[in-house]
This record gives sequence, C-alpha cells and structure tokens, in this order.
Amino acid sequence: MELKPELTIVIPAYNEEENLKIILPDLIAFVEKRNWKLIITNDGSKDNTKAVLKNYEHSNRLKVVHHKLNKGYGAAIKSAIQASDTEYVITIDADGQHRTDDVDKLFALVKSTDADMIVGSRKGTKDASFMRSIGKSIIRFTAKLMLTVPVHDINSGMKIYRTELAKQYLHLTPNNMPYSDIITLIFISNRHLVLEEPIVVNDRLKGESTIGIQTAFETIMEIVNMIFLFNPMKIFLPVSIIAFLISAAWGIPIILRGQGVSSGALLGFISSLIFFFLGLIAEQLTLIRKNQKNNSN
Repeated sequence: MELKPELTIVIPAYNEEENLKIILPDLIAFVEKRNWKLIITNDGSKDNTKAVLKNYEHSNRLKVVHHKLNKGYGAAIKSAIQASDTEYVITIDADGQHRTDDVDKLFALVKSTDADMIVGSRKGTKDASFMRSIGKSIIRFTAKLMLTVPVHDINSGMKIYRTELAKQYLHLTPNNMPYSDIITLIFISNRHLVLEEPIVVNDRLKGESTIGIQTAFETIMEIVNMIFLFNPMKIFLPVSIIAFLISAAWGIPIILRGQGVSSGALLGFISSLIFFFLGLIAEQLTLIRKNQKNNSN
C-alpha cells in the first residue's frame, strides 16, 4: 500500500509560460519519485501559462488552481495551501531560481528538527538588482527594529512549514508580495519554532523580477499592521516614552527658570499618557482575541 504523501510543493505563477515549460517536466518527475504532490496556482496569467499547465493535466501528482483575475503573489500561495492535504508544504518560485536539491534538504531538516518552519536563506548571495537589494535591506531593518527576528532572510520565497499551522494564519496574511515576510513573522510572533538553512539560488531563467522599493514599503506597512495585531505595545510604548522625554527636556528647564509649566510640555506629557493607555487597551484586546481563538480550538 502506497504511503500518504507528506509534502506538497506550492508554486505561484503569473505570466510564467516560458519558465514553466522548462521546469515542469523535471519537477513532476521529482515529486513522482518521492511520492509528493505539486500544486501550481495560475494567478490570472495573461500569457499562455494556462495552456502550458493543461499539457500536464494527465499527471496525478499535479493539481492546478486557476484564478480568473490576478489576485497577487500571496493570494496564489494561499489558494494552493488551502488545496493541500499533506503534513508539510514548501513554497518555491516559478522562475527556476530554486533547486530541487534544496527541497530535499529542507524537508529532511524539518523532519529531523521537528521545526514548524524552515526558511531557505539566501544570505551572502548577490541580488539581481541594486533596487531589489535596497528593498530587502529596508524590510529586514524594519522587522528587526520592531520584533525579535531569529532569521535573516524573512522574505525568502523558499520556505517549508506545517500545513495545519499555515492554514490557521492564512486569514492574517496579505494577498500581495509581502506574504512571504508576514507569514514568517506570524510564526515567530506565535512562538513557533522557526529555523533558517542556507540554500543556493540560481539566476532567473526567463523574464524579470518585479520586486523593488515599492514592494519594500508595502511590506513595511504590513509589518506595522501585524505588530498592532500581535504586540501593539511594541509601537505604543516607544512612542509614549519618546513623547515623555521630549516633553521633559522642553518643560523642565522652563520650570527651573521659574516661568511655570509650558503648555507645549504639558501637551506632550498628556500625549505620552494617552499613547501608553492606548497601548494597554490594545494589549488587552489582543489577549481577548487570543483567548477566544484558543477556546474555539
């Protein structure tokens, strides 16, 4: 009796006709040999991606999810994960940059370490463009400024994680490119075991990447939203302290000169208290939400 597959390879594809023609034959043979599954989401492609995928419908290892319109990188991954029924899923890109050797390596590692997520780290590899490198640096700086992040490459497209956990958090993740960063930060914020393992990244086979500065700013906004959701005092407390220190630095010299209390300093002290109590209220709401979720489970 054939054992149940343990891993599904998930690939989001938007206008990847040329790359899929190259990678699909070997990839299907790869999953067939290992008794794994492959799910590709055609995210409303405008080229012949749909026709290319149709040529491989005969494979019982491949499942294709079609979006009528382009919904975004994150939405494509989320649709594929929802359609997965294996214990683990691993996300890779459709551009041929990720190697099947690394899929084997990450799967073996997640099994041996009992980790909840393993990030394929590209640390030390050269980015395809200067703007892409700047965008990634901005994302990493922002994430580490607001959170304790034990991994370097949070926006790596290659990650393996437990399917059940991923499905619990999909509703919190965005539909656009920041999905990769946010799903990692959600796992970290919820105290799941997240590890990192070096991988080798090939050059993109065909086409050009769309990741740049705009993606970085979109990701920053999603990170801020996530902090508000999981740990709002990370934002409110520093703002409160900064407002208090500025007010003290402004108001105390005026008081010492015997000129009374400055209205600007008083406003700053009041603002500091408001931010602090708003943070406490937000923290309480976060705890209530977490308790409701735990009780429902």
